[in-house]
Amino acid sequence: MAMMEEFKKFAMRGNVVDLAVGVIIGGAFGKIVDSLVQDIIMPPIGKLFGGLDFASYYIPLNGQAYNLPLAEAKKAGAVLAYGNFLTILLNFILLAFVIFQMVKIINRLRGPAPEEKPAPLATPEDIILLREIRDSLKRP
Repeated sequence: MAMMEEFKKFAMRGNVVDLAVGVIIGGAFGKIVDSLVQDIIMPPIGKLFGGLDFASYYIPLNGQAYNLPLAEAKKAGAVLAYGNFLTILLNFILLAFVIFQMVKIINRLRGPAPEEKPAPLATPEDIILLREIRDSLKRP
């Protein structure tokens, strides 16, 4: 039973719960960015490259025909699916940029970090002795 208590203590820590929430929100946000790339950004780019779905661009490596859909070309043998890779790469870049902007905004809303005042330096011993001498000379 001690292991269950230890696990409960670990799982209920603030950091673990925050991480879980972040992963769930990040997964949902990733789907939004994926849809943005797949449904909004890539169709015009595909139109520029001949009106095809850009994610289906590939180079056949086993002598497949170029006019096959990507799924059928993969069934026939190895392909270099550069269009799909570029789509996923663009997806990642957009996601990273949006997260960067979100972190920047959150940091701005939090305000500047409080500056820690440096600890006062210890007074050197010779200064302390000189002050004691001064104070003893002032006394009548």
